[in-house]
Amino acid sequence: MKELGEYLKHTRIDNGVSMEEAAEDLGLSTSQLENIENGNVRAFKDVYSLKQYVHQYAKYLGLDPEKVVDEFNGFLFEHTSKISLDDIKEAQRKLDEKEQKKIKSPYTIVHKKKKQIWPFVLIPIAIALLFVVIYFIVSSINRAPVVDTELSIEVRKEYIHEFTY
Repeated sequence: MKELGEYLKHTRIDNGVSMEEAAEDLGLSTSQLENIENGNVRAFKDVYSLKQYVHQYAKYLGLDPEKVVDEFNGFLFEHTSKISLDDIKEAQRKLDEKEQKKIKSPYTIVHKKKKQIWPFVLIPIAIALLFVVIYFIVSSINRAPVVDTELSIEVRKEYIHEFTY
């Protein structure tokens, strides 16, 4: 980041722009601009806002902001890839120890609510049952009575049998 900051600083000086003028035009403080030019990443709380500042500054200086941001991303990747897994585990262990050392009382413990799944299961089942009931009601209302015009053979035999005697 130091090289990128130096590049931005030299470009600003070559363009004949003072630190105060650039800071005012960009809406930044002079200390923020100095930190960018000095490569002091830790002076910024948020890396994403720093990335936006670098983009704006490069555009302000007439540079290709995409190339400058790519250079910044390369720095971030190189910087973050140097963190070892052991360092990450150690930081997590320290955080866990810090949590365990806190005084716990019934009044300060934050109780996490369990997610209740039953409404998400019960509501679709109820809706499905409602559709089934509505379907059967509508189908029974719309059903026309079945009229069989043909008599079965046995009924015919009885009918014929009654009138022949």
